[in-house]
Amino acid sequence: MNEGFDPVVIAEFQSKLDSAGKKFLPVDEHNNSEEFFHFRFLGHYQSKRVIYDAVLTTLRLEHESELYELAESITAERFPKWNREESSTESNTPEQAALQEEVGLHMAEVILGLQEEGAVKVKEYLDIDEDGDFGVSLDVGLQVKQITASVIEKFIDQFTTDKLVLDDTLYSFQLAEED
Repeated sequence: MNEGFDPVVIAEFQSKLDSAGKKFLPVDEHNNSEEFFHFRFLGHYQSKRVIYDAVLTTLRLEHESELYELAESITAERFPKWNREESSTESNTPEQAALQEEVGLHMAEVILGLQEEGAVKVKEYLDIDEDGDFGVSLDVGLQVKQITASVIEKFIDQFTTDKLVLDDTLYSFQLAEED
């Protein structure tokens, strides 16, 4: 049984919310950032009380993720011997190191080209997965500079009262240059 629908678990969660004086509780503080936040809150789904398991991201982060994913796909076509999983580990041979360097340069060029073309555009979204491991899962992307407690609370208020209106505007962002 999905514990996010269990009345006993919901009552315990409500008690935790009440003691903290909050509308939501973070799931894993260490993985949360200004642009990504995983949290849980109470609401109703199909007339049943439920704990929502939500991930909220900024559109800038979503754009960066989609841009990188597309660049990886294009790079994989050009370098069939390149293994994405091995690229994050230390290379064992000089040939592997040379390939990784060539792949890295190519990916940087592809990303710049995709940015110049405006090839990747994102808009606000809300994906609901009722078959999640815990409660009802939400994956949400909003056009905000950062994810703050007030942004999360506003989202919860609008979502739970059916007043959430998503922006259909397509956005594109420039990657920040690393120092």
